[in-house]
Amino acid sequence: MAHINEAGVKKINEICDRYIGEKTPLMMILSDIQNEYGYIPLEVQQIVSKKTGISVAEIYGVVTFYSFFSLEPKGKYVIGCCLGTACYVKGAQQIIDKFCEILKVKPGQTTEDGLFTIDALRCIGACGIAPAVTINGKVYPKMTVDAVPGVVEEYLAKEGK
Repeated sequence: MAHINEAGVKKINEICDRYIGEKTPLMMILSDIQNEYGYIPLEVQQIVSKKTGISVAEIYGVVTFYSFFSLEPKGKYVIGCCLGTACYVKGAQQIIDKFCEILKVKPGQTTEDGLFTIDALRCIGACGIAPAVTINGKVYPKMTVDAVPGVVEEYLAKEGK
């Protein structure tokens, strides 16, 4: 999305216009942009700032504070490994480590082929099925280290790899 074209600028302005009457529109604007493009780079933040009058510093602060916003593009499959207390005590660290080992990336990074991003999450509210992993919203309950390779294979098979 770097060097946004006219159509992109128009779309971002349209998103901002949806919330003109709102008292505090920033979260809704950023959420819609994140859903539309998958991330919110500085160039987009500058467009939002110009359109809304909200400073880039404030926008950047919100984007970097909330984990569901991203400054970088994410992979096609976003693997969210919960590291909340219940998941952590049931082995979540070893599970995220196994995903990282197999995919050769660290938490917060995306594989070179753009297929996978690994996110270390705080509590996702799935304590009863800990340790929990999500991939693009699909929940994998009671995940084990031994199950990780099969999960990765499942998504690679979807890609014909």
